[in-house]
Amino acid sequence: MDRIQGIKLFIRVVDLGSFSKAAADMGMGQPSATKLVAQLEAQLGSRLLHRSTHGVTPTEIGLLYYEKCRLIAHHVEEAESVAALMQSQVQGSLRISTSVAFGRRVLVPLVIRFMKLHPRVQIDLSFEDRYVDLVEQGVDLAVRMGRLADSTLGARYLGVNPWVVVAAPEYLVQRGTPRSPADLGGHDALIYSTVQGDARWLFTGVDGQAQPTTVHGPLRSNNLSALLAAARAGMGLAALPLYVAFESLKAGAVQPVLSDWSLPSQEIHAVFPSPRLLPAKVNGFIEWLQSQIGPAWWSELP
Repeated sequence: MDRIQGIKLFIRVVDLGSFSKAAADMGMGQPSATKLVAQLEAQLGSRLLHRSTHGVTPTEIGLLYYEKCRLIAHHVEEAESVAALMQSQVQGSLRISTSVAFGRRVLVPLVIRFMKLHPRVQIDLSFEDRYVDLVEQGVDLAVRMGRLADSTLGARYLGVNPWVVVAAPEYLVQRGTPRSPADLGGHDALIYSTVQGDARWLFTGVDGQAQPTTVHGPLRSNNLSALLAAARAGMGLAALPLYVAFESLKAGAVQPVLSDWSLPSQEIHAVFPSPRLLPAKVNGFIEWLQSQIGPAWWSELP
């Protein structure tokens, strides 16, 4: 038996003095209403109502129970109102997780602008280059790169994260400019130890043919900023997300290499614990991200 529904029905029976009127008021048949109250009485072990041809009236115990039930129903309505308000408005605490580089370079300015638009939101932003368990860690939303594994998590597509190979002009003057992936055997590579095949860069030509290429070099790191700094210092070629390299490319500190070849792009997704009943604060932030991450979002960063 639905205990709350039983309590609400009992209140309406007492208020209206009739099973039939209370049943109609709650959108159920009279037999169902009668059965529900009978189950409530059986569970309590007490008769709550006097039934007669003249109507229905509460017993002494029923009257005391009625007064308590009215308080319970009032608190339930208050709780439902609060839940509905929280579900309809962008407010409350929002825990967000993302990778270190994307978080610092991309997400921080977006979060700040979002908070200015929604001052009733409090955000807890954490940076992790490892996958976190959203449910275990109490995370409302994570922004993740790459292909998503099948899971019970909800997800929304945000955009694409392209990659590019870059090198400093002085390095290319000293060592020459590679024209194809096959030329990389004679060059120093700055290796990102997380994605893009690690020391095996996966190129695709304009003809669509894949050309995996093993690279080697003096520096290996799981930090994209460290690899960019080394590339700017002329230490070798680095495969980097375009958003990481864009300002350095724009300033001429590094140049694109192997422009006729592409590295695999990563899809960007907003991921959340459950695809059902998404809170307004989470949905609002996802829609904000979707409005900000356009086709060339890396060129529009502040």
